[in-house]
Amino acid sequence: MAKVKTTFFCQNCGAQSPKWLGKCPSCGQWNTYVEEIVQKEETGRGTWKTGQAATKKAAVPRKLQDIRFEEQPRLVTGDTELDRVLGSGIVPGSLILIGGEPGIGKSTLLLQIALMLNQIKVLYVSGEESEMQIKMRAERMEAHSDNCYLLAETNTQQIFQQVEALNPDLLIIDSIQTLHSQHVESAAGSVSQVRECTAEIMKFAKETGTPVFLIGHITKDGTIAGPKVLEHMVDTVLQFEGDRHLSYRILRTSKNRFGSTNELGIYEMHADGLRTVTNPSEILMTQREEQSNGVAIGAMLEGNRPLLIEIQSLVSPATYGTPQRSSTGHDAKRLNMLLAVLEKRGGMRLGQQDVFLNIAGGLRVDDPGLDLAVCASLISSYEDTPVDPSICFAGEVGLGGEIRAINRVESRIAEAAKLGFKKIMVSKYAIKGLSATKYDIEVIPLTKLDEMYAKLFS
Repeated sequence: MAKVKTTFFCQNCGAQSPKWLGKCPSCGQWNTYVEEIVQKEETGRGTWKTGQAATKKAAVPRKLQDIRFEEQPRLVTGDTELDRVLGSGIVPGSLILIGGEPGIGKSTLLLQIALMLNQIKVLYVSGEESEMQIKMRAERMEAHSDNCYLLAETNTQQIFQQVEALNPDLLIIDSIQTLHSQHVESAAGSVSQVRECTAEIMKFAKETGTPVFLIGHITKDGTIAGPKVLEHMVDTVLQFEGDRHLSYRILRTSKNRFGSTNELGIYEMHADGLRTVTNPSEILMTQREEQSNGVAIGAMLEGNRPLLIEIQSLVSPATYGTPQRSSTGHDAKRLNMLLAVLEKRGGMRLGQQDVFLNIAGGLRVDDPGLDLAVCASLISSYEDTPVDPSICFAGEVGLGGEIRAINRVESRIAEAAKLGFKKIMVSKYAIKGLSATKYDIEVIPLTKLDEMYAKLFS
């Protein structure tokens, strides 16, 4: 019998050490190292096949030009938002990880996908809920499929036995932190268990060409729980975000080996499941009965999708000494930079003002093309004068107060014209060679913040 091997793992970042350490040299956290048994015996470890030993011909080097490449057809789920985020569908043999806060809708999304794919055989493996609980959720969705199979199991060897017997076209694991392998003697959810179970599932996906969805828990910091190697092993990492008290959910891509990492999918949560939002600009702009100061509409890009979002700001005199600077959905450091530009280049006295900035709809943005809209919103609140609601903005603001060009300004202008805006303010350098007459909107070129102030508030 082989000797039992133990080692120490950091529960925060997954770093490994042969001895216990008080402080992790990788992430700097204290008292995070835990001793775990990493293997019982060397024979037969790490294979997903249960009935026979895995035999494989030894790999030999091949010339790159001798390798034949064939474009594999993607599996289209019918969910337009998920297909866009994945890059036009699911790639055969891919391993997709979805993370998000508890109760955000990860299980609902994947069960909905499993019920939509009625033409293929889907196996939904749940380690957290019973079959009756999943059945109740499916009844609320009012969706039915003759090819959706449920399995309530956490042992990977038992799961692979059922996979070999059923031979599904798509496998869903809910969740990876609840699985445990017999080859590792540690608790489910530990670093070694998550790594071992993911390795077995990845080997199964690559050898059989079966796509696999993994649901992952997150830590209190918002990162996916378990070792960082988990995100390196999978092909695609999706983040399911949103406020549980609001109905809208956002699906982002942080890693994608088969497509862009800048795409965005938006859903609306209902009692009967998640509904795709085909025109998110309408929900990101509040319908108001009357004009309000401190509100401006900005045109941004998320991947290939142009969005128009509402930016709200409140500037008021500080009454408690040190002025507050707070932003929701926007980078706080960039807000401070724009405030400094407005004070230095625009002559606004913001040093003793409380400033609050909010991106309506719960969206988190990082597009520099929203700088002009943020400045317009701040000036509007400071001057206590509303911005014309028929005007939107698209431009980056430099430290000298200049309006800089942004990418794909044509898409932003077209989106603004489609939603009925009359004017859009952009950088003069972004519309060189652009025919503004083909859009049903007036394009106003700017070079400095002073010009925007003169056109809006003079």
